Amino acid sequence: MLNKFFFRQVDNAPLIVFRVFFGFLIACECFGAIFTGWIRHTLIEPEFTFNFIGLDFLQPLPGYGMYIYFAVMGFFGLFIMAGYKYRLSLGLFAVLWTSVYLMQKASYNNHYYLLVLLCLFMLVLPANTWLSVDAAKNQSIKQISMPNWCRWLIVLQVWIVYTYASVAKWYPDWLNLSVAETLMKPKENYYLIGGLLQERWLHGFISYAGILFDLLIVPLLLYKLTRKYAFFASVFFHLFNAVVFQIGIFPFLSLAFTVFFYEPETIRNLFLKKKPLYTSAEIVIPKYRKTMLILAGAYFLVQFALPLRHWFFKDDVLWTEEGHRLSWRMMLRTKSGYIRFKVEDKKTGESTWVYPKDRLSRKQQGMVATKPDVIWQFAKRVKKEYAAKGKDVAVYAIGQVSVNNGPLYPFIDPKVDLAAEKWLHFKHHDWILPSPK
Repeated sequence: MLNKFFFRQVDNAPLIVFRVFFGFLIACECFGAIFTGWIRHTLIEPEFTFNFIGLDFLQPLPGYGMYIYFAVMGFFGLFIMAGYKYRLSLGLFAVLWTSVYLMQKASYNNHYYLLVLLCLFMLVLPANTWLSVDAAKNQSIKQISMPNWCRWLIVLQVWIVYTYASVAKWYPDWLNLSVAETLMKPKENYYLIGGLLQERWLHGFISYAGILFDLLIVPLLLYKLTRKYAFFASVFFHLFNAVVFQIGIFPFLSLAFTVFFYEPETIRNLFLKKKPLYTSAEIVIPKYRKTMLILAGAYFLVQFALPLRHWFFKDDVLWTEEGHRLSWRMMLRTKSGYIRFKVEDKKTGESTWVYPKDRLSRKQQGMVATKPDVIWQFAKRVKKEYAAKGKDVAVYAIGQVSVNNGPLYPFIDPKVDLAAEKWLHFKHHDWILPSPK
């Protein structure tokens, strides 16, 4: 049964079309980062970036190096789109993109992480076997079919993303519309729609339609009788997000995924009319079947487990942030606050104050006030700078945090020398004060 389902050959039109969309969109993401000023604000202007902990060697290139870096990634995107030296181009893009994703957290976005995963998928999928420069140069790789598992690999990943995004919204602040109200408040000056976005009924629609859309969109796209309506709902949902939240290519990438939910013949007739239609439905079992199933099983086990890990940490993830990243917890809350650091010379007892606003970009300031890992990194950096001057210091953080425009509450234990603390990847940090309940 499994062999028949996963290894049955089907027409590869959806994968070929998706490769073209994928390459085009990642090229847009990279060139857009140059021309919108994202690189300047995120990687060049800041004195330093906050990389993922343990990856301090990943630092932005000096001068205008990051512009060149992203331009190179953009051209790799175009090569992927054209199917030119496909796996080499995709492999190099994957390394470069993953590196830039891990070297900064100020502009953390779930679709950046999704791109990392998609690069891994696309490296193993036969996406250059038609409508590609590679296939034109090497006729031996030309194929009009692919194993059925190629489609379901993408579908399952998309289902995980949407389902966890829905479940994460099942909490009081989302259900009582306060999150939607907070998210829409900065949009009141938008041309034409700014006033509409402040309406209470729209906040209710956004909140509950968001839950239902994320939970049901994959099943509804898979079911033929509801597919057309689900597609139009998807177009509305993602274009709304693109206009209102301006979150880069993610809405368009999400729409590109829909090619895997339609019959291959439909996609072929829409986009690749000159391509022969594959109809044989052969079952071709590869020699590496067992290894492939084990690797796929291990991968999806991790994907199912990561978004659940916050349940194994003490306290509320909305407060502590422990287990938040890599969990598809998208646009769930807003946090704000303030923080300052007391630096105490261990030898003389003299103390001075360090204010992040004097050192960090605006985005970084918001992050260092509300995210424990960044607070810890900043404390470590301050200690290292004083050590370079020959001073041994303790670094204490004093600040307060508000969640979803609620009251401000103390966030970090002011009596703990953060610079002397170790970072615990799999345990709760007791210097994060308990959440107000």
